[in-house]
Amino acid sequence: MTTDQASRTEKRRAASGFPSGMIIVFGVVAAALLSLPLVLPLGPNNWDTLVYYDAIHRIQMGQTPSSDFFAPVGPLGYYLAAWLDSMFPRAQPMLLVNWALLPVLLPAMAVLTEHVASRSRHQALALLLPFLLFASVPINIQSIYAISGFDGYGHYNRHVALLLYVLVATLIFVRDRRLLVGLVAWLMLALFLVKVTGAVSGALLVGYAVLAGRLRLRDAILAATLMLVPLVALDLATGMVRAYLDDILTLLQLNSDSLSRRFLTVASLNFDVVAPCMLLLGALAYAASREPSRLSGSGIRAFADSRLGWLAIVLVAITVFETQNTGSLEFIGLWPVVLLIMVDWQARRDMLGHIVLLLCLAVVLPNTGAFIQRSARATLAAPVYDQLDLRDLGPLGQVSANAEISERAPIMLEHYAAQQASYRDLVTRGQMPSHLLPSQIDHQATWLLELQQGLVAIRAWEASAGRRLNGVFTLDVVDALNRLLDRAPPRDVAIGIDPMRTTPPLTKEALAALNGTDAILKPTCPPTVIRAMVAAHFAPALEGRQRIALSPCWEMYLKP
Repeated sequence: MTTDQASRTEKRRAASGFPSGMIIVFGVVAAALLSLPLVLPLGPNNWDTLVYYDAIHRIQMGQTPSSDFFAPVGPLGYYLAAWLDSMFPRAQPMLLVNWALLPVLLPAMAVLTEHVASRSRHQALALLLPFLLFASVPINIQSIYAISGFDGYGHYNRHVALLLYVLVATLIFVRDRRLLVGLVAWLMLALFLVKVTGAVSGALLVGYAVLAGRLRLRDAILAATLMLVPLVALDLATGMVRAYLDDILTLLQLNSDSLSRRFLTVASLNFDVVAPCMLLLGALAYAASREPSRLSGSGIRAFADSRLGWLAIVLVAITVFETQNTGSLEFIGLWPVVLLIMVDWQARRDMLGHIVLLLCLAVVLPNTGAFIQRSARATLAAPVYDQLDLRDLGPLGQVSANAEISERAPIMLEHYAAQQASYRDLVTRGQMPSHLLPSQIDHQATWLLELQQGLVAIRAWEASAGRRLNGVFTLDVVDALNRLLDRAPPRDVAIGIDPMRTTPPLTKEALAALNGTDAILKPTCPPTVIRAMVAAHFAPALEGRQRIALSPCWEMYLKP
């Protein structure tokens, strides 16, 4: 063995285990934090996190996603969250749901970065650190509320964004055939079982990899087979996959907005990333026209496998995915391609080289800076915020807010109870109390206080009536009371009830399940258009029930 060969072997040995060590430390820290009853600053749309806890409770009660209840996304995130909940019963909910996909993501990232580290420790580090950063805390890149807090919504969109990040890095950096096939199958299976729109974008990337020659057609077929075999086995055992596909078709019918309008929304919200990315594409196209040697050959395959081609397809694939989202880690999947471009251009000292490197930084820094800034604000606020008085909600009440919101929330709950007529008037006019009511942190705090009031009222009614309800159903966007009461939720109804996007028509099976549930609950602080639409949707289930005023903010429709 020559001296150079020995030196390279020694470097590979030194790099071996380095990425995995960082990933293990990350996983251990995450597990330690999940084992603690942490209190985190409340963020906008926090009730979306409780949708996961509705699913977790249903799974623990023996229900199967899609087969036994309509779910807005795939089952994998719910099952992994249920598994983590069984291991960490005191975990802060936003952290638990945010890290639900780590058992899938961390092994894939460890294998990928170990493979890259055998060639370049620096490139492995450059792939790993952004991934760990964006996987660290429940924060979306876009802010929809001025006050700092952690984001209790967009969890599954963040999961998909991280999966696409690893998939892009795999298709670009992995050179071992077996590893490439295995990772593609693993990641595509996870994408399909988390959110089907993520799988669509993933399939677009994998198909492009075949066109570019990064993945042979027979290897793509093998990866597809490895993905389909567990899906077939799962469906034969549970029927879940067919039910999931039925849910997807239903969601497509419920969400028929103009795709062009959604593309414009994504482009405008992420203009600080999309604009420099388009300029970078222009610079790379100019360089290719001036320096044909930058293409590895001639023809379509050479162009497809160029940095220009990969940047374009990743931009398109991620944009397609983000058209279906609210709350995400938008466009972090561009980073592996940008890293490759920077490696290629780092030695250039001419004007074009400086422009390309500057544009690369302009593509990745805005989202990175926004994520760090929002995460730092929420983290620094945590020690000085007041924990809300939600003692009856267990982990669901482990949230805090600033002094103004902590003081305002109970006042608003009393105000809503006393001024019902005013808010019913808004409902008749088709107006919400505020245009962005769910995004307002003070409303999320009031909503949690309303939830606690309902929980206490049900327990008091059961004690006085000498009757234990077999289960409840809440006429609201989220049904969290069955978990808190440890009761059986009705089957065949949706979780995360959005009457405009995720609520299918009421079936006879759903109506029968609701008729078998002892209590249907109606929260009223405040009456809103959305709550009125939910109540109207499930109105047939209220027929023949006795109306009972449980508390100032809750009505119960009791089964005789």
